[in-house]
Amino acid sequence: MIAIIDYGVGNLFSLKSSFAFLGKEVVVTSDPAVLAQADHLILPGVGAFEDAARKLRESGLDRVVLSEAKKGKPLLGICLGMQMLFEKSYEYGEHDGLGLIKGSVKPIRNVISEDLKVPHIGWNALSFRKEKSPLFRYIDEGDFVYFVHSFYGADCDESVIATTEYGATLTAAVASGNVYGTQFHPEKSGQVGLAILRAFCEM
Repeated sequence: MIAIIDYGVGNLFSLKSSFAFLGKEVVVTSDPAVLAQADHLILPGVGAFEDAARKLRESGLDRVVLSEAKKGKPLLGICLGMQMLFEKSYEYGEHDGLGLIKGSVKPIRNVISEDLKVPHIGWNALSFRKEKSPLFRYIDEGDFVYFVHSFYGADCDESVIATTEYGATLTAAVASGNVYGTQFHPEKSGQVGLAILRAFCEM
């Protein structure tokens, strides 16, 4: 069973629909008992880091995520959910993340040229880093996925498994052990995104 963590932030319907299309048993839940029974966890997220992190803490689900990840359960953070895996975010202040991925979250405006728009919205190609991650076993380098973001994972070279170009080389996906994160939205990335979710389900 795939459990999508419901803490009041995220595009839950699209995610649930994507897993259902793949024929996977999927549930959207905030129940720690259900999350503990799940085989895989998804941490979604859209909006502001500070607000999302606060909601996760207030719900107590931050402790559940950390506990289940420590047990070795596959965890995938998507978009803001990926950013929350990091140690810190510098999105309008300084905020603590879950600390499952070493590094921080910083504004892309600081590394791209002024003529490029923020947020970065649209389809961009993936470039794989180091050895090809199992998360990408069903796709090819250069395949396009859909991004919507104003901040990016920084200071995280040891965890980067894919990058993309938008006036600079930006982190597109990270991994550390059983913990994965994608800055892009697999559920909005067509067949390529479905292939990535399929690979995650097989971990």
